[in-house]
Amino acid sequence: MKWREFFRLMKQAFSTRRSRLPLLAGGLALALALALLGCKREPKSVKVASAEGEALALASTVRTSEASQEPQLLDGFYSIEANAWRWTAKQFRVVLRPPIGAAQSGATLAMALTVPQVAIDHAKSLTLSASVEGAPLPPETYTKSGQYEYKRDVPASALGKQAVRIQFSLDNAIPPNGPERRELGIIVTSVALRPK
Repeated sequence: MKWREFFRLMKQAFSTRRSRLPLLAGGLALALALALLGCKREPKSVKVASAEGEALALASTVRTSEASQEPQLLDGFYSIEANAWRWTAKQFRVVLRPPIGAAQSGATLAMALTVPQVAIDHAKSLTLSASVEGAPLPPETYTKSGQYEYKRDVPASALGKQAVRIQFSLDNAIPPNGPERRELGIIVTSVALRPK
């Protein structure tokens, strides 16, 4: 029903001498219903601009298969695949909440990862480096495909904030090629800061 037709009908209804109160209430209800139905605005989606400012909501462990934890994957991660993991780019970053007491005793960084055969075929080896709040951690080199855990002690001096940024870097990555437009590094399933 068009608005002009609606108002014309309402004007006709009010011009008669019958009781106008039920018509007024009905007309207002109809107008409200039409306004709500006619509104085709997309629902607002709340996108966290930076999880770093939301330290209280941060987790110490991020599973890359959990869409709800995506704001903690700052950059260098691609979409979830097989409902279980994500490819990374050559460089990628996460933000985590340090475990309780980590500012005094340190913590352990643990990342569950897979080095795919295609990455080894491309580069023969991959070296993974990490830094926590700018403090470098020892790198690890992988020469065979398979599942691994990159595990390093993190000094207490790097864990004084409520939101800790962790930067990862690979020395090699598979460049975009043909239909694959992504730079592919490794596959990551989780990243965690664990108490010592």
